[in-house]
Amino acid sequence: MFDKKQIQVDAVDKLLMEVAQTDKRILALSADMADRIIPEFSRNFKDRFINCGIAEQNMIGVAAGLAKSGFIPFVTTLAVFFSLRCLEQIRTDLAYSKSNVKIIASGGGLVYGTLGATHQGLEDISIMKSIIGLVVMAPADYSETVSAVRAAIKYDGPVYIRLGRGAVPTIYEEEEIQDFEIGKAIKLREGQDISIIATGVMVAKALEAADKLKNDKIDVSVYSMHTLKPLDEGAILEASKSKFGIITVEDNNICGGLGEAVALVTSQNNPVKMKSVAIPDTYPIIGEPEDLYKYYKMDIQSIVDCANELLH
Repeated sequence: MFDKKQIQVDAVDKLLMEVAQTDKRILALSADMADRIIPEFSRNFKDRFINCGIAEQNMIGVAAGLAKSGFIPFVTTLAVFFSLRCLEQIRTDLAYSKSNVKIIASGGGLVYGTLGATHQGLEDISIMKSIIGLVVMAPADYSETVSAVRAAIKYDGPVYIRLGRGAVPTIYEEEEIQDFEIGKAIKLREGQDISIIATGVMVAKALEAADKLKNDKIDVSVYSMHTLKPLDEGAILEASKSKFGIITVEDNNICGGLGEAVALVTSQNNPVKMKSVAIPDTYPIIGEPEDLYKYYKMDIQSIVDCANELLH
């Protein structure tokens, strides 16, 4: 279905390079991950880049101080380290203090499957969206990433942007989504039978599943829920009007993720049948990401199977 793939962190690097030309407030910090996340920025703006080393907690404190001095710092490392190693600093130094820091978290979900649970971002969405005052986004592809980063720069406050790893399918034809808005889902398919609400790199799988279901005369809506907090309750309530129910799709632990958030909204407003495709509440086995998606029933066929279960 998808003819093109692009790397999400490349979108971050390119946009920061562009914006930094005219906005002197833009800085970048990394915990020894610059070569993998922001290589061009770190080489071309050496006076506005700080390598904090493998000291993520200190990096957040440095960024908070820079933000209070009027800068817009971007901090970069893996999702698992942000969400676990320096959670207290993110909660207190950034969210509680309303520091204007932007977190770029690479490698969310099962994409680091071959390195095991220590490097997999299994629960970062659950953790981060529980932090008061923190915007949480998980863009689906290169274009949504560009749009999310630009929106984060305009937003005055801490933002967590969760990305995948490597090349992901290109969903949008344009490089940047002009009407992108924090807290507003994007409806990618229109259908009456079932609604699929997906986030992050799983949006592409949701779209492919919808195409398979269309071949079986099953009409499916697909939403890209690129913002997990604040959540687009209006889009969820619209999706709840589907004839047979909702499927949520995420590359995050089933506890506290997108599925639970959607269920809370529907249960309080318009209870519907639901299925959730997510990482089960277990430490995954080691393997290639696509093999793990299949093993844990998070692949395209598993989404199709969920839809068929809702129909009966």
